[in-house]
Amino acid sequence: MDHAASTKRDVLELMLLDESVEPTDLPLSLLEDITNNFSADKEIGRGGFAVVYKGMIRSGTIAVKKLSHTYMHEKKFHQEIECMMKVKHKNIVRFLGYCANTQGKMESFNGKLVMADVQQRLLCFEYVAKGSLRDQITDASSGLEWRQRYEIIKGICIGLNYLHRNRIVHSDLKPANILLDYDIVPKIADFGLSRCFDEKQSWAITSNIWGSLGYLPPEIHSGIITFKSDIYSLGVIIKEILTGQKVSPEDYDVIESWRDRLETSSQLEQLRVCFEIGTECTDYDPRRRPDAKQIVDRLVKAESMDRFTETDVVVQQAEMTSSGLQQGTPKILRRGNFGSKDAKSGELEHYI
Repeated sequence: MDHAASTKRDVLELMLLDESVEPTDLPLSLLEDITNNFSADKEIGRGGFAVVYKGMIRSGTIAVKKLSHTYMHEKKFHQEIECMMKVKHKNIVRFLGYCANTQGKMESFNGKLVMADVQQRLLCFEYVAKGSLRDQITDASSGLEWRQRYEIIKGICIGLNYLHRNRIVHSDLKPANILLDYDIVPKIADFGLSRCFDEKQSWAITSNIWGSLGYLPPEIHSGIITFKSDIYSLGVIIKEILTGQKVSPEDYDVIESWRDRLETSSQLEQLRVCFEIGTECTDYDPRRRPDAKQIVDRLVKAESMDRFTETDVVVQQAEMTSSGLQQGTPKILRRGNFGSKDAKSGELEHYI
């Protein structure tokens, strides 16, 4: 590795220690070195456009995304860099740098040796250890607790609101493109299909339909891309987090499915709010879908109810202690079968 690559390694090391350091260009020789020349044992993911490798440096681990068929996807490479250079947010995977390398190489063509340009296009990101949300999707009977799922939903919505405020349409939101860190904080990733809109631009037309089946909005078949396209995909994801399925049967009772795992009446209300948001986001008419800020406001309001309930319980416990009542007296008791149809909407009562 030459001196220039060694210097860039130092910059990359610093990036993992200091989040204020801006993304930079990175030499191919450095990325080859930290991935053991893109060896199979370093591979951590593979998709239609790229292979992702784990890169090891002294201060930690990074993710190195190597694009496939670079001649076909040069525009996607430029779009992803353009969008990622604009963003820095806890719910967006952190962009560290890029490599655009082109070298002449003698290749055989029609029985003759010709000099061909061999392109290498790579992107580097923070390594998010917990994998993708896709691996955590289950129905209500198992898997992540409600509080974790709610925080994931809220984090995705906050991240998407940040993107939309910065005039970025992601265009490929799905659980596989949402990464989770050790604290289950969601981070939106994979901006290969994203669009950066001008200040006054609110829509675009495309003749190429890219994305993932099940998450594409109906209007995409007319070639229309708007911020509400992302909202539709978000709605599908929210429903999937709640039910384990992209599309649930019409008679599916989400409240009933969660009745044995919710702890407070405020969590029941949060569940209702999330399901309502998911339903509104997947409305066929984009004009009837809420925008990202409206969604975040509703989630924050629902969350504040949960905090109020917890504070209320603590106050009650303190009052009980000062009154000489047994500290172990239960504060919140189930009335009937929580969430069942004979339990008056599964409400919880507080008893002193």
